[in-house]
Amino acid sequence: MMLIVAHHCVVNSGLISSDPLTLQPCGPLVDNPFSINTLLLWTIGMWGKTGINCFLLITGYFMCTSNITLRKFLKLMLWIYIYNVFIFIIFLSCGYETLRPTRMIQILSPVWGFNVNFTDCFIGFWLTIPFWNILIKNMTKRQHEILLCLLLGMYTILGSVPKFNVTMNYVTWFGVIYLISSYIRLYPHPIMSKERLWMMLTISSILISIGSMVFMSYFFGHKGATFFVSDSNKILAVIVAISSFLWFKNMNISYSKLINTIGASTFGVLLIHANSNAMRQWLWKDTVDCVGHYNLPPFQLVLYILLSVVIIFIVCTIIDIIRIKLVEKPFFRWYDNKPRFLRMQALLK
Repeated sequence: MMLIVAHHCVVNSGLISSDPLTLQPCGPLVDNPFSINTLLLWTIGMWGKTGINCFLLITGYFMCTSNITLRKFLKLMLWIYIYNVFIFIIFLSCGYETLRPTRMIQILSPVWGFNVNFTDCFIGFWLTIPFWNILIKNMTKRQHEILLCLLLGMYTILGSVPKFNVTMNYVTWFGVIYLISSYIRLYPHPIMSKERLWMMLTISSILISIGSMVFMSYFFGHKGATFFVSDSNKILAVIVAISSFLWFKNMNISYSKLINTIGASTFGVLLIHANSNAMRQWLWKDTVDCVGHYNLPPFQLVLYILLSVVIIFIVCTIIDIIRIKLVEKPFFRWYDNKPRFLRMQALLK
């Protein structure tokens, strides 16, 4: 999730934006496409879609052998609504939001389109998980492999060819990642357990990604800088995500309450820091002010951006831990003691 925070720090901060009159790209990353500071910022912030893939790989790895329940659905929706409503109220009182009918509908609606918004697409995909599980359980290993080859060929191989037009819906792509993670879970192979191999592949693919960014920046400027990791389906975004997932999966990390506590709040970090345009304006443009710090010496700039990302991650994690203790746990203690809810759960199983 920290990769996603770093990505938003770069792409949502005004470092690259559109001129309101001409609609042409502008900002420090556009004006200085091959400067040291631009290349360093891309190196820090180019991993957002890779981070999304990692999050979905973890989700799929556990959900492919689990069930969707009413309780889980309520937990997800409460998670989203609590932050939507409270963050809106806070920014409304500060003047960052206004009481517009469309905005109110957007706040109260569980989804607002299935395009590029991760939360909306994740809800849509999450509701289809039972059907993905039916597909997975009724396919043979060979059929699973053929389906993966077809989908990755269409979305990733062809989708990573410049000028080859592949229109991708994120709900569909989340299904592709789900198939990858479920294959890893259901059909373990000795090669998947080689920690050193996946460590080397992770490091190599990261270095290749950075090299591609430098190469594309030199020849194509800001438009092509992060092409091979620019979206979740791009080939290097997929390779880095799968390699790092298998690397960390094979690490002998003992049980840690701290890691589990932080892990339980990673989605909350996303819901807070990427909540709305008002949040993006206040957090990245007015508070962190990456544009105002762009001309710092390279070392100072990197240190400032990394510290900002870590602080935001920590603060959002703390806020979500407080939400779990004060809202989620008390609510579900009450919910679990209500017989009618237990009957509804039984009907939906």
